Amino acid sequence: MQQIIVDIIISPDEWIKLYQGSATDVHTTARDGRSVRFPARILSRFYLKDGIRGSFRILFDDAGKFVSVERLA
Repeated sequence: MQQIIVDIIISPDEWIKLYQGSATDVHTTARDGRSVRFPARILSRFYLKDGIRGSFRILFDDAGKFVSVERLA
């Protein structure tokens, strides 16, 4: 199993765009420098009134398919 760690800040306004489907993917840079893109829906359980903020570990299988996400901080 492989993993990436990302630091994310998504404002409530940005989240609404993602949630409503005008944008569907989050584009960011992992801590190791890799450019990554993943479906915003995997972060939905971490949404709070001030958006999504924190560090997250995203696990994926050897074929590159999403397995799980967890908040680190």
